Amino acid sequence: MNNKLKYNPNIHHRRSIRLNGYDYAQEGLYFITICCQDRICRFGNVVNGEIILNEYGQIAFDEWVKLSDRFSNIELDVFQIMPNHMHGIIILNDASAGAGFTPAPKKGQPQGIGFTPAPKKGQPQGIASTTVSDIVGAYKSLVVNGCLDIYKSKNATMGKLWQRNYYENIIRNEQSHKRVSEYIINNPVKWAEDKFYKNINSRKIFHR
Repeated sequence: MNNKLKYNPNIHHRRSIRLNGYDYAQEGLYFITICCQDRICRFGNVVNGEIILNEYGQIAFDEWVKLSDRFSNIELDVFQIMPNHMHGIIILNDASAGAGFTPAPKKGQPQGIGFTPAPKKGQPQGIASTTVSDIVGAYKSLVVNGCLDIYKSKNATMGKLWQRNYYENIIRNEQSHKRVSEYIINNPVKWAEDKFYKNINSRKIFHR
């Protein structure tokens, strides 16, 4: 990819910024990051700037794509499954509006599907019945169950798959959406510089 995103410490070293009093069921865009326990590379490897998913990574990919079928008031924007974490942008709509979604292709980089700014504090908005926490919790459980089935079929022990909790940022404007989207898309290319990077040559596990 020629248009590479420059290193941005505000993204690579972000912390959870859940705001006191903010309603995480309201309409808007949310940048989600979910990490594997101990940052173990469970989902595959990065080769020449491209993520190569193993069977567990494919489950993580497929279950993310299916979220918009499980929750009628969400849409999925750009997302990326990485070896030991995943990034995605969730668009939370008015619960009465529903949402449609065309799955991103398995190979190549998923593309964005539009942008609606998160509402400013005090701005009228529709209230969705589904929260960001509901969505992430369901996703994590679905991936755990899918991966656990594979481990059991191999008479192997999986251990804890996901790190407790997750990170999210509220995307409040077009500029922020563009920056975050580029970061997600270019994450495999910048893998060696990522804060979640592990020396996968010394810990070759869960690869096909």
